[in-house]
Amino acid sequence: MLRSLRKLRIETERMTLRPPVHSDYRAWSALRVQSIEYLTPWEPSWAEDHLTRKAFTNRVYWAQRSVASGTALPLFLLRRKDDTLIGAITLDNVRRGPAQAGTLGYWTGEPFARRGYMREAIDAVVHHAFTRMDLSRIEAACLPENQASRGLLEKTGFKYEGVAQSYLQIDGRWRTHVLYAALRGDRRGKTVAG
Repeated sequence: MLRSLRKLRIETERMTLRPPVHSDYRAWSALRVQSIEYLTPWEPSWAEDHLTRKAFTNRVYWAQRSVASGTALPLFLLRRKDDTLIGAITLDNVRRGPAQAGTLGYWTGEPFARRGYMREAIDAVVHHAFTRMDLSRIEAACLPENQASRGLLEKTGFKYEGVAQSYLQIDGRWRTHVLYAALRGDRRGKTVAG
């Protein structure tokens, strides 16, 4: 299993996307701490132990099991020129059978925001999901007021599909989200977001 995880790499123009490993802990925790005010409005509340080594170790083991079982594809974004951790992207809740779908989530550290890294990562992961994992549908959701995330999804080919009331707990309260999806072989025209 570990050998196949080490082989799992998605290369983009500027980054290597790969599952987290134990030695990523310091870079991950430092970037999360540095970006806490930037990330808090858009994420579920962090558990008290969120930044501990033990919680990170559990995250690495979850990533290993998820990749091995095909239920998720959790990847760290590493800038290739200096191996700097930029953020993470996860294709989670992978459903097989008639659905052939998964749900996309992502975050970028504040110093790397609005530099095109996440757009590059989403393009690569969606391509991988459609061509290597044989998925047919990738879903994503964000808060209605998160214009940066909405714009990012639209620029990467996701189409607005609707609203989900009380979809996720974000920053400690149930929040309504706007829903987007990318379809393999999408023939839908541009959709107008509400």
